[in-house]
Amino acid sequence: MKLFGLFSKHAKDRPAQPPAQADDPQELEVYSGMRVEVTTFEGQLLFVAKLLGLHGSQAQLHQYSQTELPEDSEPLRVRIRGYSDRERKAVYMEGVISPAPKNTWSVEELTVCKTGNDRAFFRLATNLDATATMFSGLEMGEKPCKLLNISVGGASIGSECRYHHGDKFLLKVKLLEDRPVSAIFSQVMRIVEKEDGRFEYGCQFLELTEDDQEKITQNIFAVQRQQRGRS
Repeated sequence: MKLFGLFSKHAKDRPAQPPAQADDPQELEVYSGMRVEVTTFEGQLLFVAKLLGLHGSQAQLHQYSQTELPEDSEPLRVRIRGYSDRERKAVYMEGVISPAPKNTWSVEELTVCKTGNDRAFFRLATNLDATATMFSGLEMGEKPCKLLNISVGGASIGSECRYHHGDKFLLKVKLLEDRPVSAIFSQVMRIVEKEDGRFEYGCQFLELTEDDQEKITQNIFAVQRQQRGRS
């Protein structure tokens, strides 16, 4: 599917209008300012960026996070995944990126492959000790849990405690030994009851500033690098 999807109607269904411009933001499934994640086709997260300068099948990526790609990298075909605040959907793209000055990348041959209602953010699998602190209800107080995976926008935890959809809690976890504990206000969005009586909870992070998102992104990259070093 091409980058721009223009939905035509029969002329009798609407008054005559001038042709829509290709860079009309109302006609875009992708728009300048969208936060995206850039991965290889094998699923390795390369960096997180803001998509800017969108024009036709070309754009620029301004890095939010560090990358292990060298500054003189050859053009690389990648997958680019973002979330459309306008459509409330994940947007999956492909394109060819090349390094540019000041932590930016130029994008050529940018196309939208599909959109969907699934999660937009890359999730890193983990198995870390954590705690969930509820401030009201039967499970009030700090209780142990396991951080099963984490993304910029949320996490999955495993717990013996019974929480409910919409419950809010403070998640505390130390993603790396040499970094301080992360404390993130979270809300239960999905519940899976396991056969052993435990529960898995899909949680959304709340009240994150852009600086908070930057820190989470940097920690996810650091954990990913550490995991690859052990393999």
